[in-house]
Amino acid sequence: QVQLVESGGGLVQPGGSLRVSCAASGTIPRFTVMGWYRQAPGKERELVADIISGGSTSYADSVKGRFTISRENAKSTVYLQMNSLKPEDTAVYYCNLRGIPTGSWWGQGTQVTVSS
Repeated sequence: QVQLVESGGGLVQPGGSLRVSCAASGTIPRFTVMGWYRQAPGKERELVADIISGGSTSYADSVKGRFTISRENAKSTVYLQMNSLKPEDTAVYYCNLRGIPTGSWWGQGTQVTVSS
């Protein structure tokens, strides 16, 4: 099994920055996609960004140019650097690890609130 532990959420003012981290442990597949999802109150969970083992990334249109996802394979850790934050970025952010070809695990979530 795989365990994911997120950290780094909190309260930030509009225009500010925040970095969230997710550390994976356990029996981790050799090839993985690690990603960040978010869920705002009353809305469905949506993909924010993901990154494959080789380093290729993808982003939701709403965060392109503001958020950067990165990973340290040696530490099985993925990061999400969030800049120019907006109130609409407020949500619970969830880390996901998806094994190739099978397996999917979720973290417990970390709250990000953007408010003045």
